[in-house]
Amino acid sequence: MFRTALRNVFAHKARLVMTAFAVMLGVTFITGSLVYGDSLNRAATARVTDAFRGVDVSVFSHDTRAGGGPRAGVDAATVADLAKIEGVRTASGRVNGFAAVADRGGRLLGSGSQHKAGNFTPGADGKDPAYGFTQGSGPTRDDRIALDEKTAAKGGFRLGDTVRVGTNEGAASYTLSGIFRADGPETSTGDSLTLFTDATAQRLFLQSGRFESVVLTAAPGTSAQQLLGHVEAKLPQGLGAVTGAQLARIQTNLATGESDTMSQILLGFAAVALFVATFLISNTFTMLVARRTRELALMRAVGASRQQVRRILLTETLLVGALASAAGIALGTGVALVLQSAFATDGAPAAPLVLTPTTVIVALLVGTALPMVSAWLPIRRAMAIPPVAALSAAEPAAPARTASLRTGLSAALALTGTVAVVYGALSTAEDNRLVIGCGAVLTLAGAIGFVPLLSRPFVALLRPLLTRLHPVYGDLAARNTVRDPRRTGATAAALAIALTLASGLSVVGASAARYLDRATVHDFAADYLVKPAEGGAGLTPATAAPLAKVPGLAFSPLNQSTRYRLAGAPSVLTGVDPATIGRLLRYDMVEGSLDSLAKGQIAVADFKAAKEGWHVGQSLPLERPKPQEEAGAPQDAGAPGGKQDAGTQRGSVTIGAIYRADEQSNLLPSITAADSLVARYDPTPHTDGILIDTGGGADRAALGKVVRALGDNPALAVLDAADLQARESGGIGQQLNVFYALLSMALAIAALGIANTLAMSVLERRREIGTLRALGVDRPGVARMIRLEALVLGALGASVGTVLGVFLGWALGHTLQENVVGYALVIPWGRLALGVLIAMAGALLASLWPARRASRVDIPAAMTEQ
Repeated sequence: MFRTALRNVFAHKARLVMTAFAVMLGVTFITGSLVYGDSLNRAATARVTDAFRGVDVSVFSHDTRAGGGPRAGVDAATVADLAKIEGVRTASGRVNGFAAVADRGGRLLGSGSQHKAGNFTPGADGKDPAYGFTQGSGPTRDDRIALDEKTAAKGGFRLGDTVRVGTNEGAASYTLSGIFRADGPETSTGDSLTLFTDATAQRLFLQSGRFESVVLTAAPGTSAQQLLGHVEAKLPQGLGAVTGAQLARIQTNLATGESDTMSQILLGFAAVALFVATFLISNTFTMLVARRTRELALMRAVGASRQQVRRILLTETLLVGALASAAGIALGTGVALVLQSAFATDGAPAAPLVLTPTTVIVALLVGTALPMVSAWLPIRRAMAIPPVAALSAAEPAAPARTASLRTGLSAALALTGTVAVVYGALSTAEDNRLVIGCGAVLTLAGAIGFVPLLSRPFVALLRPLLTRLHPVYGDLAARNTVRDPRRTGATAAALAIALTLASGLSVVGASAARYLDRATVHDFAADYLVKPAEGGAGLTPATAAPLAKVPGLAFSPLNQSTRYRLAGAPSVLTGVDPATIGRLLRYDMVEGSLDSLAKGQIAVADFKAAKEGWHVGQSLPLERPKPQEEAGAPQDAGAPGGKQDAGTQRGSVTIGAIYRADEQSNLLPSITAADSLVARYDPTPHTDGILIDTGGGADRAALGKVVRALGDNPALAVLDAADLQARESGGIGQQLNVFYALLSMALAIAALGIANTLAMSVLERRREIGTLRALGVDRPGVARMIRLEALVLGALGASVGTVLGVFLGWALGHTLQENVVGYALVIPWGRLALGVLIAMAGALLASLWPARRASRVDIPAAMTEQ
């Protein structure tokens, strides 16, 4: 039986190549995902382990209130005492903070979310063991700094160059004294790291004479655990200690979390690709078994049992899966390199490929089990045909009746899934998205079973268009497409799955992008918005003060102040400049006027007024508890967060205007007040941003004027409308593009399914095609007929997938409306139409080879086939 199966594989290798290719693609995707994730995890683990190799124990402060600062840290005297503890070889104080580096043109360097700073603490040998310098040395004077090598390379800086660095305390210029490798946890992808002297780092980020933590190394003969015991026995109150190994484990979990998430996403798309491949494999074996009905019946007639024939066919399937899996593992290792390149960013750790035995075993199991499971039903169906009936059949068995158990089951699944999706969309339960997910699976499964039923009415709908393209070939294509509805349905279903996911993602992505656009730039009327760079602290009202010296500039900080209660309702007030805010933000007034702000009144958003029942002219009692530090009273160390109420400020405000606003808007506040009113109750509000109108529009000259006025500080991002939109919503488009690229694998397999179906159909219809050729149909006509069949298959799958995708996209988006006010369904007609066109173009390309084979059928040989 094994020899027979092996002989059959080589005898039908042309027919099995598409199946093998589909399995190979799926296994390639799985292998690439696993290898990519394992490689990143291995590299991230090694990177963190190396970074903490010189840290035996780290001492840190629990107390964040001592000394009156936000972070107490460890004083220099304690560092000296720690160095004298038994078993300590060295003790180095560390300070961390935020520092943004500007390039030679004044633009911010670094593509990461953090722009970090630290201190250079040299030992007796003049070196800091935490940093390996490739050029120069660490800063030894307060006007000097050192940069990590990637930041220095991007800025084109060399030793001795002047570098502009911005911190939360302002911007200053420093001389570059050294360039070092940043391999530790201080920097991740795209981040920058700047080293200052101890004194400068303490002044900028903490307090003079204090360190955020202390790194201890053990003397020879002392283990890290022993050193930890010695240190903990003598630690002052408020300090804690942990070993470097423990820190490494924590950082490893953080470092590998992102790669684990990406691996899971990739595996999810690989599962979709494999699910699509099951239709191709099942279709292929259905046609192969039907084509070999007489051969199998003859084997039964000469003495082979039903179980023996079944084992022969399953062995063929196993051989095809094993060979395709081996090829997929080899290709998947190469795909991992492509994934590294596709997702690579500056600062990503080097990731040599890691092919583990687990990856090989999983890929082999999936690649061999999937074909066998997919082929089981066609083989079982073929074994149910009596040998005598198979030997006497002139044609393969007729397709199953549409009104069958399968149809009823599909209807039940589709109805149940649709009800579950609608219920999940309209429900406010916490698990509503899980209900939608389960319902989506059921709906998709039912729709797949319904596609054969849909094929006839769908083709009837397209028949007028096909006959208009060509009366003869269009009609023949329509008839051939519905000759076997089950085969047509299985082929179109594979395409429908991919289009369902792509369409659903398009709907959710377009709706989210429209919402973010409204929440960011819809109300933006200024030329620029000043925000802190990623990782920086908030702005202060004083940040905007230099802008007053620039002629022609109109500006207003957005000074947010919290802890208010207006008429008993918790509220946040945003202070603005009443004279300029009307030029900087678009206020759509419902009642009243913004001029009321200059009179000491407030303007309220319509959603806030409706919620609280407020109206124009109403006077509201105001209360705001005053923290101790604002009152100047000494702090009580036992108070939660270090703050005790030192009295409550009371007053009243009058509503002078109501305006329309989106509750989720990032710019329009819920309550707008004059900055003088906010300052009366809160001397240190949080400045969310600074709006600037240059009077002449946003151009390079205006941008330069604003940047210079703000002190050429790279820690401040000056954003125009396009920058603001890209900052808030640009990531959605990038993520969708990645997902579309991953879904292209499923589309490619679906296109292979169309090619395979048409190719097998050509083999079955050789006599028919030969007859058409004998009756006068030329080769281009036969090829056109096959291509029209492919377009019908592509249109059927794309239509079903697009409708399901829009439905599921609506359901998922509807669950967001409860928590995201202003989110509304957006149908991206252009993107959906593009998806349909791509699907049909793929179907047309897939038909080229089958059409060529059909057009080259030998007429005499085809006419003599049985």
